[in-house]
Amino acid sequence: MNLSPSELTNAGEPLEPIRDQQPTMYHVAPSAEGDIITVEDFNLWYGRDQALFNVSMKIPKGDVMALIGPSGCGKSTLLRCFNRMNDLIDIMRLDGRLMVDGHNIYRAGVDVIALRKRMGMVFQKPNPFAMSIFDNVIYPLRVDGITKRSTLEDACERALQSAALWKEVKDRLKDSALGLSGGQQQRLCIARAIAADPEVLLMDEPCSALDPIATAKIEDLIDELKGTYTIIIVTHSMQQAARVSCNTAFMYLGRLIEYGSTRRIFEDPMSEQTGDYVTGRFG
Repeated sequence: MNLSPSELTNAGEPLEPIRDQQPTMYHVAPSAEGDIITVEDFNLWYGRDQALFNVSMKIPKGDVMALIGPSGCGKSTLLRCFNRMNDLIDIMRLDGRLMVDGHNIYRAGVDVIALRKRMGMVFQKPNPFAMSIFDNVIYPLRVDGITKRSTLEDACERALQSAALWKEVKDRLKDSALGLSGGQQQRLCIARAIAADPEVLLMDEPCSALDPIATAKIEDLIDELKGTYTIIIVTHSMQQAARVSCNTAFMYLGRLIEYGSTRRIFEDPMSEQTGDYVTGRFG
């Protein structure tokens, strides 16, 4: 959906008018396999406070999509809607539709556990379990009741290979995961998510606690995983969004302000608010 220049939000005007405007979106082309996630007129409240306002977007299968915007703009709230983690908050309510492969994940009767297996989650800080490297990686399989040793070993190696960690830990699989460096722990958490064979990887500021070298390794990993998985990453780093993503969504005050190809968002934004944010004028 494209808006005429007269409909674009004026960065110099009060922010309140954003509430009544439609988002500015470039066309986001689906992948050869189509769109995996479709969000339609999605609203979310915590009690009386509305956190998301009429969010609509389509996320192509196999792409990397970055969610950017200042703190408190709704990025992480939206991310947690994709695997229904917000269900854990009693005062949450919502309306609108959020579909995965054409099925509304908030309809009655949805198997939320099965949904979460399709949506691997990587958090802001590495969260390895206090167990061996091997047991961390194969934990999702054991939860599913898989006990055959050869199956678990194959899954562990495959996941660690995919997470670019196998060569570093293959001789330490019985060691505690807590002995790994921060960057290694985060890649271990990615391996654990991959071991469950998800379709989508949700990443909430996965590099915020890491040094530049570890961050570069995670970004290289995201590039390698692109195509195999659809990746949605929340990041405060404009440079990171520009480096790793295919499409970028800019959010502000719980609203999707602009969504399109990363190149267009950073080089030729349609909304003045988007331009001001990606160039560091506010946020």
